[in-house]
Amino acid sequence: MSPPDPHPEDEDESVPDDLEIARAAAPSPISDVAAKLGFEPDDLERYGDHVAKPSVDALQRALEREATGNLVLVTAMTPTPQGEGKTVTTVGLGQALAKRGESAAVAIREPSLGPVFGIKGGAAGGGYSQVLPMEDINLHFTGDIHALTSAHNLVAAAVDAHLHHGADPPIDSRSVTWPRALDVNDRALREIVLGLGGQANGVPREGGFQITAASELMATLGLAEDYADLKARLERIVVAYDRDGDPVTVADLEVGGAVAALLRDALRPNLVQTIEGVPAFVHGGPFANIAHGTNTAIADRVGLAGAEYLVTEGGFGSELGAEKFVDVVTRQTGLAPEAAVLVVTVRALKRQGLSMWPSETERLAEPDVEAALDGLENALAHVEILERLGMPVVVALNRFPQDTDEEVDAVLEAFAERGIPAAESTVHRDGGEGGTELAQLVTDAVDEPGRGQPLYDSSATVREAIETVATEVYGARDVEYVDSAPDDLERIERLGLEELPVCLSKTPYSLSDDPERTGVPTDWTLTVREIRPAAGAGFLVALTGDVLTMPGLPSDPAATDVDLEADGTITGLF
Repeated sequence: MSPPDPHPEDEDESVPDDLEIARAAAPSPISDVAAKLGFEPDDLERYGDHVAKPSVDALQRALEREATGNLVLVTAMTPTPQGEGKTVTTVGLGQALAKRGESAAVAIREPSLGPVFGIKGGAAGGGYSQVLPMEDINLHFTGDIHALTSAHNLVAAAVDAHLHHGADPPIDSRSVTWPRALDVNDRALREIVLGLGGQANGVPREGGFQITAASELMATLGLAEDYADLKARLERIVVAYDRDGDPVTVADLEVGGAVAALLRDALRPNLVQTIEGVPAFVHGGPFANIAHGTNTAIADRVGLAGAEYLVTEGGFGSELGAEKFVDVVTRQTGLAPEAAVLVVTVRALKRQGLSMWPSETERLAEPDVEAALDGLENALAHVEILERLGMPVVVALNRFPQDTDEEVDAVLEAFAERGIPAAESTVHRDGGEGGTELAQLVTDAVDEPGRGQPLYDSSATVREAIETVATEVYGARDVEYVDSAPDDLERIERLGLEELPVCLSKTPYSLSDDPERTGVPTDWTLTVREIRPAAGAGFLVALTGDVLTMPGLPSDPAATDVDLEADGTITGLF
């Protein structure tokens, strides 16, 4: 999910802050919201008045219904570090469809406490296009992420117990790939040494922590179809290798059933509502670089069975989030988007047009029609990517307060001249009313032929899959395999994992693997450094650079603004 813009020039003084808006809202009883998706009151397990999960039986019945709704995927052009408002657009578009009389629902990822208390702050949409109850969603919510943390650490404890007792298969302590997990940012735990308390306290080895959202359990939960599929996926997760180089899995540790039991409730999607009463699923939250970066497939299925339109989002720009959705999620689940919404902003266009380093944002607030038009090349490349993935495309020009009429009009005219449907979106300020033109374009796009289709065959080799994405999506000339990647390819082939789809991890700030390159880079080589199996999630992770899976707190973290008043009121959460 995209972080809020920290720059004061982006603040709209006419719009109260998110928490103030949320507290002024009058949400409907969750049973009324659930009824819009075909659930009866007795089908729900309530977490207060405005949050619920379907019961186990109700979920099973919902999954047995035909998912006849239309799936709309929201993605973006190459973003700035502040994000371009995909979540706001997702929520606002769902509300706009409802205002047009359509049966609509939205589905987004649930926030991790790490970003909430770190740089990013809350992640539930914003303004008059947010999901409620905002405070609950951004804090403990229904406990799903806590359950994932416990399940992840159960596996980690089982690995070290296996080592300590010398059980079969014998784990090579230097080959353990399963870290521990924590749902807060803590850079001091990235690399640690374990087992230093003597013979009784475990085998000494190097280890570390990752944030829970980066756990393979999160990605596995996100793609599981039901309880049986969840358990089967969990048991094939690779946690280490033995002394012969063969994989050691969760099944070898004999804790797959216990891990599945911890995740029983977490598999059931969380139902809430938007500020305008549209049903909203907030469920799952895998990283968008080392995983597929969208909400759970099970939430999508339930939404598509109960609503005519389900609006969801993919992480980062289209070359990452949309490509992974189609090549990983669609391939595994059959959930294919009927249309794609490309979020474009004037500031992102200007960043591309001015060829600025991602962190240099000062000039983006200055009016500059020419720079915005110069950056259009990047947005048009993302339109082509989405069309190559098989989807009709609609552009949502997400307007920020500092954008001038001249800039907005010039950009919309540029898209119109190229025959690309585009609409200004003001859903942050105006709620669903600010997205009605966008909603009309989306319903028109859904009626067009075409839906998301994987780029490469399921029989493609790892090299073929990587090179297809690199050349046809990123625009690379070729691919180079360095560091451990050549050996990783051999191991993956030996393990029989070669035909799994590939999840490529690269910078989101360029179409290339170099964040400094703006526009549409040409004549460059994608460098793959490492390839890891994520056998439970059902894909391979190809790393093109260093990946940080445990963030650290900044010098002025969002946590310093959060407080609890004497009357129990939470303040500073946004």
